[in-house]
Amino acid sequence: MRAIILSAGYGTRLWPLTEDRTKPAIPILGKPLVGYVAEYIAGYGFDDIVVNLHHRPESVRAALGDGSQFGVKLHYVEEPVILGTSGALDNTRELFEHETFLVINGKIITDIDLNAALAQHRDMNALATLVLLQNTKRERFSVVETHQRRVTGFRGMPDNRCQTPLMFTGIHILEPRIFDYIPRGVFSDSVTDVYPKAMANGETIAAHVGTGTWRELSTLKRYVDISVELLNERDEQYTAGKNCAISSTAQVIDSVLWDNVTVSDKTRVHHCVLGDHVRMPEGEEIENAVVVRRELIEGKIRPEKAPASGYINGENFIVPL
Repeated sequence: MRAIILSAGYGTRLWPLTEDRTKPAIPILGKPLVGYVAEYIAGYGFDDIVVNLHHRPESVRAALGDGSQFGVKLHYVEEPVILGTSGALDNTRELFEHETFLVINGKIITDIDLNAALAQHRDMNALATLVLLQNTKRERFSVVETHQRRVTGFRGMPDNRCQTPLMFTGIHILEPRIFDYIPRGVFSDSVTDVYPKAMANGETIAAHVGTGTWRELSTLKRYVDISVELLNERDEQYTAGKNCAISSTAQVIDSVLWDNVTVSDKTRVHHCVLGDHVRMPEGEEIENAVVVRRELIEGKIRPEKAPASGYINGENFIVPL
C-alpha cells in the first residue's frame, strides 16, 4: 500500500536546529524523526512511500536514503513552492489514483493502531478517515467536532468549556476520489479547503478516535521534553551522536548531543540540545537551552516564527527554553 509522508515544511519554530536541515530530518535519539514515521507505517503494510520535499530537501534524502533501512521503498517529490497538505497530494496524484492510501505528518512519533482506523474507514465507506485523540492535557491544538463517528467541523483552540476536546493527529486515510475536491496546481489545505467542501457535498469524513502514545515535535521545548521522555523510558541520562567527546569530569543529564560535540572538563549540561560541532568550554554550566555553533546562524535572518530569544556566547548561539 502507498502513503505520503508530509515533509516539506520549514520547521521555523524549531530554529536554529532547522537552519541547515528540515524538521523531519532532525535526529531523535540517533534516528531521524521521519525515520520513526517510515518504520511506523511500514509496520502496517505501507511500504511504498512518497516523501514530499521543499526546505533543505537534501537533509531528508540523506536521513532516509532509499528507505531500505526502514523497510520501505521511497519516492521523493520536490515542491518548488509550498503547496499545503492537499496541494502536496495534487502534486503527486498520479501515484495515488488507484487505491486507498495514507497521508501522515513527518513530525510525529506514535504507536496508534492503524489497523483499527483502516477497519473503520472501510466499514463506513468513508471518503476520508481522520485519526483523532482525546486532548486530555488541553494542549493548544485545533478542535475536531464529531457526531456519530463522523467529522462535522473544525474550530480553534480549546477553551475551558470544552469536554475533553478531540484533536487531529496528522494521520489521514483517503480514497482516490478525494482528488475530486482538491484544486489543481495551487496551495490547498485539507482541513480548511478540502474536507469542508467534501462534507458539504454529503461525503463521509470518518472520525476514528484512537488510543496510544502520540508525540508531536514542532517546537524546541517539545523537542527537548519529548527527547528526555524517551531517554527516561530507556533509563538513560543522555544520547550522543557520532564522534562526540565528553570529559570524564563533565556532567551531562537529560540532554541530546548531536554529532561531533565536545563537552570539556567540569562542564555541566542539563536538559539541553547541543547541535553539530558545538564545543562547550571548561567549567561552563548550561540548563534548559538549545545550543548551536555561532557560525551556523551568523549573518542569517531569523525566521518569523522562530523563538524570539537567543544570544551569542563565545563560539555558540544559545536559545533558552
